[in-house]
Amino acid sequence: MKQTLQLKVSQQLTLTPQLQQSIKLLQMSTLDLSSELERYLLENPLLERSDGSDSPPAEGDAPVTQESSNDTAEDRQQDSMELTDWGSGGGGGHHDGDDEFDPILNAPCRPTLREHLTAQMRETQLGRRDSALLALLIDELDDDGYLQTPLEDVAAELPLELDVEAEELETLRKLMMQFEPMGIGSRDLAEFLALQLGNLPASTPSLPLARKLAGEHLALLGSRDYTRLKKILGVSEAELRAAHSLIATLRPRPTSGFDQGETHYVAPDIHVVRRGGRWVAQLNRGSLPKLQVNQLYANMLQQRDNSHNLSGQLQEARWLVKNIQQRFDTILKVSESIVERQQAFFEHGEVAMRPLILRDIADELGLHESTISRVTTQKYLLCSRGLFELKYFFGNALETDSGGECSATAIKALIRQIIDSEDGKKPLSDSAIADKLTAQGIQVARRTVAKYREAMQIPPVSLRKAL
Repeated sequence: MKQTLQLKVSQQLTLTPQLQQSIKLLQMSTLDLSSELERYLLENPLLERSDGSDSPPAEGDAPVTQESSNDTAEDRQQDSMELTDWGSGGGGGHHDGDDEFDPILNAPCRPTLREHLTAQMRETQLGRRDSALLALLIDELDDDGYLQTPLEDVAAELPLELDVEAEELETLRKLMMQFEPMGIGSRDLAEFLALQLGNLPASTPSLPLARKLAGEHLALLGSRDYTRLKKILGVSEAELRAAHSLIATLRPRPTSGFDQGETHYVAPDIHVVRRGGRWVAQLNRGSLPKLQVNQLYANMLQQRDNSHNLSGQLQEARWLVKNIQQRFDTILKVSESIVERQQAFFEHGEVAMRPLILRDIADELGLHESTISRVTTQKYLLCSRGLFELKYFFGNALETDSGGECSATAIKALIRQIIDSEDGKKPLSDSAIADKLTAQGIQVARRTVAKYREAMQIPPVSLRKAL
């Protein structure tokens, strides 16, 4: 095979490091961005928090940069950026108190359910064997606090030389049910409800009927088959309603009231305010970082050879400052376009939401749809009607009889209004809700109503029936 040299001309799209960083920063939430900037500040000595000596820019203006007067205007725009105070403590990052005090490390830490139960187990007078077996049962609990694994299966998985019987495990399970929260380790909902009802005073009204309902007819009660229940139990509607109301006051899960989840905070990126008779979007100054290039190092590098080791970090710092500023500019532009198109929502609520898709905003701003998707993901808008993710304002359009269009969000709001105003004794089916929407000029199929109802976590007609 003969070797030859050939010249070939081709075009290839390459993502530069600066563009990759810009995309990465754009899709981050505000809290993730703060964590990322902390990492950059630790790794790059040419980045620093600005001292905040200059007055902050006016609301809605682009982030202001500050640099040495010896630098060019282009360098000033690239090398530094002032947005607002870093975090909630003001600019500069200086603290008057003890430098070693960390409020995060000093925040109270809530124990997990396992830790909470293990601590109570240690206060009992159990031996080593019983403590080990009880700890095993604690590990078998599900997220709701139920012990659904058969004790025979638990005993079968243990070594034969331990000679553990299901009866021994049942005794320990009964002991665990006395721990706090009460009823932890119950087999199922029926046993947990029976335990709670057993702790009520004997003089509690409707207590005998409630015990019978919870112990023998819980499935019928869950399906709301009240007609059959009244026939089986031989009780009136008022008696059944009183017993049902008593059961409704009980806890549905042993872990109810025991908060095991972490608190997730959301920082709004955009505030919507009314100005001049219209709703306008403006950046949340409290969520914007305050960052600039260290001018002492930057000036020293400009007087030295560009091959210095810090030259790359200087370029990285300039890229970061520029990309962060571009990130907030893009978020503000997209938010302004959304707010302008959804003026009716901010004025009248969900029922007035207009249809909107990503392409509409992309065509208006000259951006790609993927960019709009990144901007509207995990970015939040705060207005007088609450806190919303920017993606909330997008929805497909459905045609009306008048030739107009109605957004999916508005239809969901109408479905919720219809269900909220229905007769609890005769709730509306999905077909009946579709007919009511048709009467209002909105053509919606029954399966569409069912899909929207399930998306809003509204139970079907059989589970909405009340006594």
